[in-house]
Amino acid sequence: MTDIEDKLRRILSEAADQVPERARVRLSATVRARHHPRRAPAALLAAAAVVMVAGGAGTAVRTLGASAVHQPAANATDTQGPTSRPTPLPEEKLPPPIEQVWPRALHKIPAKLPDGRAYYPELLLDDRTLVVITGALDGKRQFLWSYDLESGKPRRITEIPTRNSTLYANDVTAGGGNIVWWASYKEPGKQRVARIWAVPTGGGAPRKVTDVPLKDIMKKGHIRALEVVGSEVVFSRESGGVYRAPLRGGESRLVPGTEGQHLLRWPWVGRHARQAVFVKLFNVETRERRDAVVKPGEHSVRCGVTRCYGQSPPDGSEPRIFVRDRDGSRERALPARVQLGDDPGLERFHKRTFAKGVVLYDLVTGRSADLGVRRDKDGRMGIPNGGFDRLMAYQVGKKMYVVDLAAIK
Repeated sequence: MTDIEDKLRRILSEAADQVPERARVRLSATVRARHHPRRAPAALLAAAAVVMVAGGAGTAVRTLGASAVHQPAANATDTQGPTSRPTPLPEEKLPPPIEQVWPRALHKIPAKLPDGRAYYPELLLDDRTLVVITGALDGKRQFLWSYDLESGKPRRITEIPTRNSTLYANDVTAGGGNIVWWASYKEPGKQRVARIWAVPTGGGAPRKVTDVPLKDIMKKGHIRALEVVGSEVVFSRESGGVYRAPLRGGESRLVPGTEGQHLLRWPWVGRHARQAVFVKLFNVETRERRDAVVKPGEHSVRCGVTRCYGQSPPDGSEPRIFVRDRDGSRERALPARVQLGDDPGLERFHKRTFAKGVVLYDLVTGRSADLGVRRDKDGRMGIPNGGFDRLMAYQVGKKMYVVDLAAIK
């Protein structure tokens, strides 16, 4: 989740109580369509105005300028307009298409369900089962579905409770035979909460796991990085602190020693600072600490559990983008046009943007593939969403391209 996305969600929740339900649903769907909270590309909004339609008139809630932009995004797309193209470099020839380079990783499926509903990919349950949500883009009733990538058959899992909710089905994840998500709720006369829900992967009625009180959203934000760990759910507060709650239902409690920390991937927690993201990690189960090597002058350093990447001081006309293991070993330069701030899938796969399209680069093998994304007639191009997980999904024409990064060997 990026800082810009966090602010968008806070603005939406803060303003939602002041506008009609229909306008709130439209805005929530718009924000979701462009900024998925789990996998989100970063230089998303250089100057985005969030607008609510109330009583027939457009009201600007807040404008987020370029100074607010920090890094990545999720299953929507980052949009690059004609004025946001990178500094001109010698244009490289695009590599072969992804269906030729990694055919076992790509599933091309219709961009709508058999009944005509648009959907939004959320996660891969396994090698052939995609979880999608419908209704998120048009404000109608929302449902979770499992989609069989081999047979093309969808199966409805559950309807998502949306009454008194302003942000629907965030951080959809799975574990222990359950699908879990959270949403922001504000019931009349009560404090706003982030409500965590769970439903069996086989389907059924969703059950409440816990309510997390939300105070002063504009300053302290919501929750993030939801995971299922055994018989519990774990998550971070945007203001800091990692919490756990029983999956069967019950109050959440702070994990000792995580005050001010954020969850990277259980059991690893750390600080999420602007110029040093997860540089220092702490294992809450073993008490192990992992401090990444950061050299003088380096900035925009972002780390996963095993690798870090960022910018070195300029060595000539262009800043150098590096990647290395956390201990400082195996450092090398990343190719030009790599999307800085977009977390690499599985800490391995980076996206590169060109005038002609978008390329997926494999750090381990050095191979690249053309993702098939092209600029539209206005010169705009959707950048497939980022994130550390295995799923990358994006629409090309009437097809949804579902890429399972874990299938690339």
